[in-house]
Amino acid sequence: MKKKSSKKEQFKVAGEQVLAKVKELIKEGNARRIIIRNEKKDVIMEIPLTIGAVGAVFAPVLAAVGALAALVKNCTIEVEKR
Repeated sequence: MKKKSSKKEQFKVAGEQVLAKVKELIKEGNARRIIIRNEKKDVIMEIPLTIGAVGAVFAPVLAAVGALAALVKNCTIEVEKR
């Protein structure tokens, strides 16, 4: 049985750009998980993404990301892709 490998990417963004970047990553559709870290590298939000999830499911998640964006100045978005 083959184990599927995943690739990780990181993006440094300002607080006001967090929501737009997360929306873009969800729209791409190949992300497994999105992790948002603060300037101290602490995980402040982790979003597991499921295959075939529809946009309406992400509405509460995006609302939480928007609230988070208002609280952070700079952060790192780590994306685990298939």
